[in-house]
Amino acid sequence: MKDDNRIEEELKVESIRRKVVSVDSAALAAQTPKTITMTDGPLIPKKGEKHVLSSWRLTFIGAVVLLLALIIFKPEPYRQIFIVCIQGAPVTFEVTICAIIGAVVIGTFTGLGSVSSHRWINMISGVYVELIRGIPLLVQLIFIYYALGRFLHMEGMMAAIIALSICFGAYMGEIVRAGIQAIPKGQSEAATALGMTRTQTFIHVILPQTVKVVLPAIGNEFISMLKDSSLVSQLALADILRKGREYISRTFLSLETMLVVALIYLIFTLVLSRLVGMLEERLHKNG
Repeated sequence: MKDDNRIEEELKVESIRRKVVSVDSAALAAQTPKTITMTDGPLIPKKGEKHVLSSWRLTFIGAVVLLLALIIFKPEPYRQIFIVCIQGAPVTFEVTICAIIGAVVIGTFTGLGSVSSHRWINMISGVYVELIRGIPLLVQLIFIYYALGRFLHMEGMMAAIIALSICFGAYMGEIVRAGIQAIPKGQSEAATALGMTRTQTFIHVILPQTVKVVLPAIGNEFISMLKDSSLVSQLALADILRKGREYISRTFLSLETMLVVALIYLIFTLVLSRLVGMLEERLHKNG
């Protein structure tokens, strides 16, 4: 009887063991954590990633072929729509390029302030980032143009550049902060041991490595800014979207016009994503 009870207990224990999943702690410790990167821009194609490169080529060729097909085989009204909308490209790029330069400058100072040992500087940077990221870009554009414009007498172009620079400067500050913190502390300690000052360490050791880390993120912000620059049409700037809306008001061809506008923006963003990918590859190749 005792043997039967013992056998029954052993069977229960064995059944429980089979249901338990064993975990090798050493194997888990050896695994490298993976990072999930979220981006608002197109996926930047990199050399060696065939599936990404093929996807980029397929999307780019498809957009170009569709736009050319509409212009060639159905010139009325698509050819006229394209001619009208493309006239706003210089304004779009002027706003985007000037704003990204301003955003990088603001973001650099914000990122440095976020890692500063001075409490008040750190707090000011944090308040700026939280405040700007919590307000929609369109609201910032309207506020700067209509509210501050009464006192500063700003034109639409200047208001758009300032608003985009301030808005994206907050995001750029977080990128710079993360890039600086990604550099191992051993780099600073080694530079200090060699007799470098804190300023020399940052300029010659930390900053060059930070540029490599943050370049892909800055490229994605540039692409995102190009798309968000369409909001400046609310300030009566003659960008691509504004030209399209003016054409719609005359002809009421909203579907056809928005299709052409979407294809133009898509082609521009895909080209920029490729250029950013090439720049990143060259930077890493040259060390």
